[in-house]
Amino acid sequence: QVQLVESGGGLVQAGGSLRLSCEASGRTFRSYAMSWFRQAPGKEREFVAAISWSGGSTYYADSMKGRFTISRDNSKNTGYLQMNSLKPEDTAVYYCAIDVSRYGSKTPHDYDYWGQGTQVTVSS
Repeated sequence: QVQLVESGGGLVQAGGSLRLSCEASGRTFRSYAMSWFRQAPGKEREFVAAISWSGGSTYYADSMKGRFTISRDNSKNTGYLQMNSLKPEDTAVYYCAIDVSRYGSKTPHDYDYWGQGTQVTVSS
């Protein structure tokens, strides 16, 4: 079992930055790839970025490339999402998730563990 807890969300002006954290319980965190998703009101959950178990490979949704950076520190059982040049359309609840079977799936149903989410609001 893995439990995930996100933090770091908040209110920021357009053009600003936020760093989200995803702290995992259990020693198995380092064995799994990890992803970030987001969900805006009235919209489906959307893939943001993924990182391999070692951190050596990353993968981003096209709209996030160049602005967002995913990383992890396995010694701290924590994953991160650095978000720069934020836009009002980035407003959403952001979730971290683990898929024990694969790396980089864009399909939420493939994921086995989810955090509770953290709200990010970008004002114009």
